[in-house]
Amino acid sequence: MKVVIAMDSFKGSLTSWEAGHAVARGIEKAYRYQSRDIPEITVLPLADGGEGTVTALIQGMGGVYRTVKVRGPLTAQVEATYGIIPGPENAQTAVIEMAAAAGLWLVPEKERNPLYTTTYGVGELILHALSKGCRTFLIGIGGSATNDGGMGMLSALGFEFLDSQGRETGICGKDLERIASINTIGKHPLLDECHFRIACDVTNPLCGPQGAAYVYGPQKGASPKDIVKLDNGLCHFSQVAAKKFPRLPESPANKDIPGAGAAGGLGFAFLQFLNGRLESGSDMIMDAIGLENEVINADLVITGEGKMDAQTLMGKAPAGVARLAKKHNKRILSFCGSVTPGSEKLLNDVFDKCISVTPPGASFQQASEWLQKAVYHYFIQPR
Repeated sequence: MKVVIAMDSFKGSLTSWEAGHAVARGIEKAYRYQSRDIPEITVLPLADGGEGTVTALIQGMGGVYRTVKVRGPLTAQVEATYGIIPGPENAQTAVIEMAAAAGLWLVPEKERNPLYTTTYGVGELILHALSKGCRTFLIGIGGSATNDGGMGMLSALGFEFLDSQGRETGICGKDLERIASINTIGKHPLLDECHFRIACDVTNPLCGPQGAAYVYGPQKGASPKDIVKLDNGLCHFSQVAAKKFPRLPESPANKDIPGAGAAGGLGFAFLQFLNGRLESGSDMIMDAIGLENEVINADLVITGEGKMDAQTLMGKAPAGVARLAKKHNKRILSFCGSVTPGSEKLLNDVFDKCISVTPPGASFQQASEWLQKAVYHYFIQPR
């Protein structure tokens, strides 16, 4: 018997890797108790491209952490950590969370205003990874403090943004309206060898009423007046970029592609300047870890997360695992910290069994213990 375990994290309690191994220990204990041969167990990391993605993949795939000083969203430097997954020479994979360098959490609440924040540090992380032999990039772009259209990141990578007088414009949201031309002479030469896969689970275009500034600007500290300025700047930036990098007439403009407005327009920068691909975060991670191949050869698949509810089914990682299991007619179990009342039927339509492991009133800090016990009791029950 082969069991594949792909758990998401239990936020604040267990990483994906820790949760997966707690499940594995529960299975092993149950089979030993029954004097049965322990199944072949494969534990894989799981994430959705947001917070915890670097930890999940580095722990689960034998990678290493790198911590470097880069410019934060304001002017001060910050220490940002990313991961490198080993591969052949010059074919290693970098795993980056943009929020490590340009996240909202790095800006004191009183100083939040996306007119004055930049993604420059994200570009510096990419440069560092390039120097370590990385050519494939898995980048999560949630949690940003920025609305610079990715101009800061691109500036770090060697792109130059000039005003009508040929002077550099600056690299923050307030500078977008000033761009008159784009110079690519200094673009890092290795970028053309790179593949950028971007975890993006929002569908906002770059600008307009549903764009980056109007939808996400307020939570980043932008006033109504700021939002108008930022939206005008993003639209202007996209026009200048389209002239520099024209697309085929029948192709949709990158600014209108769903997700272009993610992270204050960082999604647009990857599409327009770096030939990046925007993907569902959970799908991107599942592909990176080779989950489908493991599921094909499995007899049982187990997933779960800290809290399961109707939102779980709307693009979250455990739902993606369930989708793969059903595709290949595999039994799929879910072990979670808790199940929101009223969502049981929805979850049971997707998972063969959805089991809450934390007793009422118990602390999530004991999640590993409760998870292991729940798995143990499930597997010693007669079937």
